[in-house]
Amino acid sequence: MSADSSPLVGSTPAGYGTLTVETSIDPLSSSVSSVRLSGYCGSPWRVIGYHVVVWVMAGIPLLLFRWKPLWRVRLRLQPCSLARAETLVIEIRDKEDSSWQLYTVQVQTEAISKDSLELPPQTQAEDGRSQAAVGTLPEGTWKDTAQLHRTEEAQRTLRYYLFRGQRYVWIETQQAFCRVSLLDHGRTCDDLHCSSTGLSLQDQTVRKTIYGPNVISVPVKSYPQLLVDEAFSIGLWLADYYYWYALCIFLISVVSICVSIYKTRKQSQTLRDMVQLSVRVCVCRPGGEEEWVDSSELVPGDCLVLPQEGGLMPCDAALVAGECMVNESSLTGESVPVLKTVLPEGPVPYFPETHQRHTLFCGTLILQARASVGPHVLAVVTQTGFCTAKGALVSSILHPRPISFKFYKHSVKFVAALSVLALLGTVYSIFVLHRNQVPVDEIVIRALDLVTVAVPPALPAAMTVCTLYAQSRLRSQGIFCIHPMRINLGGKLRLVCFDKTGTLTEDGLDVMGVVPLKGQEFLPLVPEPRRLPMGPLLRALATCHTLSRLRDTPVGDPMDLKMVESTGWVLEEGPAADSTFGTQVLAVMRPPLQELHLQGMEEPRVPVSILSHFPFSSALQRMSVVVAWPGAARPEACVKGSPELVAGLCDPKTVPTDFAQMLQSYTAAGYRVVALASKPLPIAPSMEAAQQLTRDTVEWKLSLLGLLVMQNLLKPQTTPVIQALRRTCIRTVMVTGDNLQTAVTVAQGCGMVGPQERLAIIHANPPERDQPASLELLPVESSAAVNGAQDPDQAASYTMEPDPRSSHLALSGSTFGVLMKHFPKLLPKVLVQGTVFARMAPEQKTELVCELQKLQYCVGMCGDGANDCGALKAADVGISLSQAEASVVSPFTSSMANIECVPMVIREGRCSLDTSFSVFKYMALYSLTQFISVLILYTVNTNLGDVQFLVIDLVITTTVAVLMSRTQPALALGQARPPGALLSVPVLSSLLLQVALVASVQLGGYFLTVAQPWFVPLNRTVPAPDNLPNYENTVVFCLSSFQYLILAMAVSKGAPFRRPLYTNVPFLVALVLLGSILGGLLLVPGLPQGLLTLRSIADTYFKLLLLGLVAFNFVGAFMLESVLDQCLPGCLRWLRPKRASKKRFKQLEQELAEQPWPPPTGPMR
Repeated sequence: MSADSSPLVGSTPAGYGTLTVETSIDPLSSSVSSVRLSGYCGSPWRVIGYHVVVWVMAGIPLLLFRWKPLWRVRLRLQPCSLARAETLVIEIRDKEDSSWQLYTVQVQTEAISKDSLELPPQTQAEDGRSQAAVGTLPEGTWKDTAQLHRTEEAQRTLRYYLFRGQRYVWIETQQAFCRVSLLDHGRTCDDLHCSSTGLSLQDQTVRKTIYGPNVISVPVKSYPQLLVDEAFSIGLWLADYYYWYALCIFLISVVSICVSIYKTRKQSQTLRDMVQLSVRVCVCRPGGEEEWVDSSELVPGDCLVLPQEGGLMPCDAALVAGECMVNESSLTGESVPVLKTVLPEGPVPYFPETHQRHTLFCGTLILQARASVGPHVLAVVTQTGFCTAKGALVSSILHPRPISFKFYKHSVKFVAALSVLALLGTVYSIFVLHRNQVPVDEIVIRALDLVTVAVPPALPAAMTVCTLYAQSRLRSQGIFCIHPMRINLGGKLRLVCFDKTGTLTEDGLDVMGVVPLKGQEFLPLVPEPRRLPMGPLLRALATCHTLSRLRDTPVGDPMDLKMVESTGWVLEEGPAADSTFGTQVLAVMRPPLQELHLQGMEEPRVPVSILSHFPFSSALQRMSVVVAWPGAARPEACVKGSPELVAGLCDPKTVPTDFAQMLQSYTAAGYRVVALASKPLPIAPSMEAAQQLTRDTVEWKLSLLGLLVMQNLLKPQTTPVIQALRRTCIRTVMVTGDNLQTAVTVAQGCGMVGPQERLAIIHANPPERDQPASLELLPVESSAAVNGAQDPDQAASYTMEPDPRSSHLALSGSTFGVLMKHFPKLLPKVLVQGTVFARMAPEQKTELVCELQKLQYCVGMCGDGANDCGALKAADVGISLSQAEASVVSPFTSSMANIECVPMVIREGRCSLDTSFSVFKYMALYSLTQFISVLILYTVNTNLGDVQFLVIDLVITTTVAVLMSRTQPALALGQARPPGALLSVPVLSSLLLQVALVASVQLGGYFLTVAQPWFVPLNRTVPAPDNLPNYENTVVFCLSSFQYLILAMAVSKGAPFRRPLYTNVPFLVALVLLGSILGGLLLVPGLPQGLLTLRSIADTYFKLLLLGLVAFNFVGAFMLESVLDQCLPGCLRWLRPKRASKKRFKQLEQELAEQPWPPPTGPMR
């Protein structure tokens, strides 16, 4: 994700720099668009002035500086260049938001004994991977070598700062702060192999100073400042003689902070236990020596000696000798072990993403390590600390991507509006209190007190409770969430992308059979591969895999396990394998004992040894092995992979003319097809010779052997969930690495594409020679039978009415790449109609999600976590199907291995978002109701009492606000979505009308009281609370208390996103109980009216009249909400014509409805 640095370099004043981030789509990186740095240094006069201002204003600026830290920096320090800066202000702008977030960090210094460090030329901006904070010098000043400091004095000092765990060091010649991981960018694979001798102690010490310790620290926040936040309000209440109220608020604050400390520390401790790793490791030193050190001492360039029994990796490292079987579930959510092989030598630049099959990532578990050439398994450290893959994951948890959600933005604006209202109320209260001849100090306290009434301080806590309830309900259903703020986003989902294998279809694959090749003709399908004659095809089936034995059990890719199981051959490793051939080999595959001498075989079955292998690559879509057997003069290369790709690597003479038709016949039925090929190699049959081969040499000019056909059944939950989502107008999209025709068939089988809906395949050709890039459209016939679909009757029960306008497009990853590069203007039209995206590489899945978000879709992604990490991270709502309780792969992790979790998350998201609206409206109405009560009482020079405030704020409002969030989501998904805008006509109309009703009832009660013959006016010369009890206060308190309950019920409507109100039993019980107590206080004399400083009213008729006002308020509140829900949308449509949507995807849908693209190619089937 590139940085927008154009306005910052060159023309900017000294002291600014731009921190650019990698342009590669990294699923673990933040969504930062650009970062500005500005430097500040100390100024004695400014520091003196700062302290004077703080003392003169009685410490009030300290509260402001909590919210505006930049003001504090600018007041204390003076701007300067980055070269002299002691404090840095970092301004970050998210790619989806135009606002800037501010952070301040301190520049630290450390002594260093070496004055230079290699900085490769790849750090220049043109390669798109610069991580430097560029100063004001022009780009031409970048050099191949960066001196840390120029002057003699500076040669002994390293300047750096820490931000989000990352360390940035100052490069004097660049006038830049540079992320330490940049110092090693540009290394080649040869460089890493040369590092296998290890670092000297001197080099290790210098690097330790620069790179810092190899730790991923999780900070535990300090919470005493929360008491400071409450100190302002508590001080006001104490000054206003509200001792009990202030004491209770103080105690509640202390208790809540203690609970927060406990919960946060528990979460931080859990995360810290997950990431904290301190082990003893063996490192190589020059001269062949070995040394045991703590893992925190590791630096990039160290060479690790990995134990054979394995263990946890404390850093990122490239494997330079031997091979390892690794469990990467902590990073990917995929528990299938992965084989890591030696990094190939060559001048090719090393990148972890490109060479992930040769990279051991921090936090992953090495199940076993096996030496191949040489006595040890060696790995060279490439990244440490927060620069590792695990460090990036932890950083994404500690610093999640800011959520650009209209509801949250409007919440801030609404609170600002309440603040303006509080200001107006303050002006009115000053006028009224001055008219009533209240002392000035009392006026100041009362006026400030009104601010705490108008702006509800408990609003953030009440909003958080909604999300916590939803998070708890999801957890009880086996869905775990590490980013609770994203639950509300689930309620706005309009499109969900699904991986195919393991998500829509079963994890396991069953071998249906093998289609052998004889000459240039395909033979009939052989259902049992073990019956094949000994030859290249059987050898390829038995050996072309990366399985390994772990505690006498074969482990590896499920497809490889099924393939080998179908042959009946047995895997052997270690000394037993070596003894078979008398020389070192990676593994040996032995034929079944009972079938060693079957009659009719063309050649006897003998064990086959694996000398070398190139593991499966998602980008290459294939894998290969080099094998030999007793009596073989030359070894053989066996290749397995995508049929289209493998056929392209084969000699055309060995590929049958009906290859495409045969492939189509199986993929159209929904089967997964893998092609097998081989060729003899002109080398000696030894492991040493095989290890010297490059992948390009092995995978070239092959001979096609046949096709392996496997069944991949749809999960029984897939079809009903897909149909349910489509019925609610949520788009479903398949994103898979499988064959296009197979994906199309599965899409038709599960209902993503209806039987009567048009589907076309788009194929793009890249530009060749003088021919420009081109597109062609291939119509697809509806598939009558789908592999693994339910029986026809059951499938028919899920069929929905086809939309005659529905048009679906299917395309491959190569076509997607051509569209992005050569047809950018056409891409949005394809994305709006695209339903099947096949042969997509992991990075293309991420690109697809990002492109859909650019069209303003709220995008969900559901996958198994293996090849979907980037897409799961990039999506607004990523759901990983993993057995891990709290996977860090995505915001949501489901322990259920099917897509039923998707509608659950959407229902909870809609419920949580709707509840958030209700709670926000209630808290706003509660503060406005109390605001009205206080203004009425201020007018007559009285106020609510200490205990009255306590009852309203804690007993009534807090209880109601907490319990109203317990209402569970609706049982079924509907087409309607909760509104995302808080500042909308329906919401504002409801608030204004409810406030008007509240004010009219309170004023009506006040004037009715004044009109009674028994009414005695209060003594206005005595200030509150000394003039309590009085009739004015009693009536306003009683009416407003009922209003808090009425408003809670009025805004808690259930349908369509929540269950009915009566299903929330605790909330209902609380309303009935509190209503009964308030009714008793009003009607029955002798109850604790004295404690509440209420004046007893003897007139029963008047008390019934007040209850009549309450009933009127109750009916009016519900009628208002009902009328607004039923009539307001129609009135708005009548009053103003329907405007075109601002969302890009809706505009495109409208364009396509008027002018379809691609044009219909024939009648729909």
